[in-house]
Amino acid sequence: MDWKSKRVEALLEQALREDKASKDATTAITIDPKLRASGVLVARQDCILAGVGCIPRFLEIFSELDKKQSGRYEVISHPEIFDGVRLRAGQAIAVIRHNARVILACERVILNLLQHMSGIATLTRRYVDEVKGTRVKILDTRKTMPGMRLLDKYAVRCGGGENHRLDLSDGILIKQNHIALAGGLQRTLAKALENREPGRTVQIEVRNLDELNLALDGGAEAVLFDCMSPADLKKAVGIVRARGLTIPLEAAGGITLESIRKYALTGVDSISVGALTHSAPAVDMSMKITAEIY
Repeated sequence: MDWKSKRVEALLEQALREDKASKDATTAITIDPKLRASGVLVARQDCILAGVGCIPRFLEIFSELDKKQSGRYEVISHPEIFDGVRLRAGQAIAVIRHNARVILACERVILNLLQHMSGIATLTRRYVDEVKGTRVKILDTRKTMPGMRLLDKYAVRCGGGENHRLDLSDGILIKQNHIALAGGLQRTLAKALENREPGRTVQIEVRNLDELNLALDGGAEAVLFDCMSPADLKKAVGIVRARGLTIPLEAAGGITLESIRKYALTGVDSISVGALTHSAPAVDMSMKITAEIY
């Protein structure tokens, strides 16, 4: 993750502006402006870490927003602490040494982002672990909060998953609404194959074996099976392979931690799970701040 990219920097800056971090009414009247402090970030539950690079960037951006509070800082962490690592409850993530007012101002936004991203990475790892021993890849979806997609999808990778389309321009996926509006499955597929840019693969969503056969007859280059049972999905994979096709096959729709292994054993290549980003619970983390005594 490039934490200094313009897109990420804008998101972090917006988080600080939203919290009015440079106008902390409580800190301004209670904390000595010259006081330096240490803040220790701790994971309060087992988790997969994601987003640790946001810590120095928040501090740097805050200094740009509030020149009065700029100054030297350190973010110290063990070499074994990095995005994607498994943390145990009680394990320290990093120590921040800075002006006390700056640490207090940035505390909540740092925790919010780390908790959110680590929650996604942790849930993703659970799905990845469930399909261990199969060749199935766990994919995310576009079901992300507005403005957070870049970081959410990065968190999925930290958890061992892979990214599906980043946005609508990032691939051709014909879904049921396209089919309904464009005149049926084969007509829609034919339009896509005819009008696509060179080098682009056309993937189409099917809901049953009849739709699958229509898609294959029409020249589908990748198939997304939506809301099919493991038994029907296994038959569908058999139909594709019996035709001698090696096109990518993806399953999606209502697949849970409890059921995903059954789907993984059907022979599909990948399984996309919207829950990775729209339903991941935040990881419990805390920051203990103490004054530095000289």
